[in-house]
Amino acid sequence: MNVYSDSSHSTIKYLKDTELNIRNLLIMTGNFNIRDSLWDPSYSFHSSISDNLFAIADSFNLFLSFPTEQVPTRFSDNANDLNSVLDLMFLRCDSEEINSHVIHPDWWLTSDHTPLTITIPIIEEHITTRKRTLIKNSVEEVDFVNEVIMSFSKVDTSNISNISDLDEIVLSWADIVDRSLSKHSKFINITKNSKSWWNDKCSQDLANYRVIKSIESWKTFCKTVKLSKREFFDLKIQEITNKRRGPWELMNWVNKKKLPAIKTIKYNSSLYLELNDLWQVLHSSFNSAQF
Repeated sequence: MNVYSDSSHSTIKYLKDTELNIRNLLIMTGNFNIRDSLWDPSYSFHSSISDNLFAIADSFNLFLSFPTEQVPTRFSDNANDLNSVLDLMFLRCDSEEINSHVIHPDWWLTSDHTPLTITIPIIEEHITTRKRTLIKNSVEEVDFVNEVIMSFSKVDTSNISNISDLDEIVLSWADIVDRSLSKHSKFINITKNSKSWWNDKCSQDLANYRVIKSIESWKTFCKTVKLSKREFFDLKIQEITNKRRGPWELMNWVNKKKLPAIKTIKYNSSLYLELNDLWQVLHSSFNSAQF
């Protein structure tokens, strides 16, 4: 969060008196226009405004950062005035990666304030772009299941007498599954255009259209895509309704919902808003009804 507070400390007063819902704030920095001995060695006094600033920083779980080299951040154009430290940086309390900043007195150029910088490390993240896949209800899946069942049946489980023996059996089963999966599955590239319903028939018809480039081959490809989508989503619906028994998963719960139309209850020419009063109105209305 970048902050500028004028000489009247308007921003400091605003932040102190206003409840802000800002979460996970990492850095608060800027020109706070406060001189204080806490961060300016050339100044011998303490300002009460600094206490308000620390209270604001504490509410955001931030602490005052001290630069690697203590130099002024504001350079006076009057030879009779001393340079000062007005630009500050507050950092997140529980952060071990960032705990100090750098003042660059040689970067201020035509400005009377010098820049403050901080290095924020970004952890390298590996994003998987390939994965093994075994198409459901395919010949490869049937061969995989049959091979695993046959291999499992050949494992001797008659002499399991302790935990170590059991661990060896479980590891051998895991090795069987891994070898068989590597044998019958194939790698696919994950892209933004990857479709769960896409199958080999779609690929074949698309390749055929790219070679022939006729209207008939395009219609065949479109028909295959439509059929593949229908079969895929029909299976998904059956799985959700029959196996997981969660038909609510078929509904879209994330879209914006319209709020129900609600009118204020009016009874005997008076408006009722509180819950206890509404119950009394309901009770009176029910008792006065003619059956």
